[in-house]
Amino acid sequence: MGKLLSVNLLQRVIVALVGIPVLLCLIKAGGVWFFCFFSLLALLAVFEFHRLALHKAQPPALWIVLMITLLFQVNFYRHFAEVWELLLVVVLALLVMELFLKDGSPLLNLGAIFPGLLYVNLSFGSLLRLRLGEAGGNGELMVFLMFFCVWSADIFAYFGGSTLGGRFIHRKLFERLSPHKTWEGFLSGLVGSVSASMMYGSFVPQLPLKRALLTGLLIGLASPAGDLIESMFKRDAGVKDSSGLIPGHGGVLDRFDTIMFISPFIYFITLYF
Repeated sequence: MGKLLSVNLLQRVIVALVGIPVLLCLIKAGGVWFFCFFSLLALLAVFEFHRLALHKAQPPALWIVLMITLLFQVNFYRHFAEVWELLLVVVLALLVMELFLKDGSPLLNLGAIFPGLLYVNLSFGSLLRLRLGEAGGNGELMVFLMFFCVWSADIFAYFGGSTLGGRFIHRKLFERLSPHKTWEGFLSGLVGSVSASMMYGSFVPQLPLKRALLTGLLIGLASPAGDLIESMFKRDAGVKDSSGLIPGHGGVLDRFDTIMFISPFIYFITLYF
């Protein structure tokens, strides 16, 4: 077990050393490069969610949900229709398509794909709008801050949970969905996120320190929810990882679950606080 953990940690470190600089360059570049990368992630995430849905139902064909995802992401980038209008068209289209399917329960078929399809697209769409849309110059700073806090929370939670987990608080954080998550890991992640936001706010004078601290606090408090929501779907489907795409991390849903859950909140903070 110890050897497996060390190999997994090594894979995580290697992926981070390669992936983080690339991701930071894409955030800085913005524009079409940022759109293409995160649209690709959205397509991969929907592909993974479709695989999970297949364990429970007969969802719409993969090519249909991928086309819907691409349509959503292009709309978030080019803004040719209001989001609610596009949602209305998609919902009605999927309902009509279900009339022609012969397998499975309509309730299960639609219910198995709607949550992931909407969750993935609205989450990554929030990230696109945050960096490229209404947030203006603050969008870039807030996206950098979000990733910085999420990474810090993950690192602190990982090492805090592995060294202190269960020593002080014997009750698990969410044992039904993730039996390995501890309160010590959660509190360590909260400390890591807030500390990262304080550091970031101190070195980036364009960003109000109060907004940076609010962002760090929110990410520290809410980041476990993204992981737990994805764990809920995986546990229901009976799988360990959403895919094996990223060595040591699993799939896109496994690696970007926190970013997906947090992005809409950071979007609202940037626009309204």
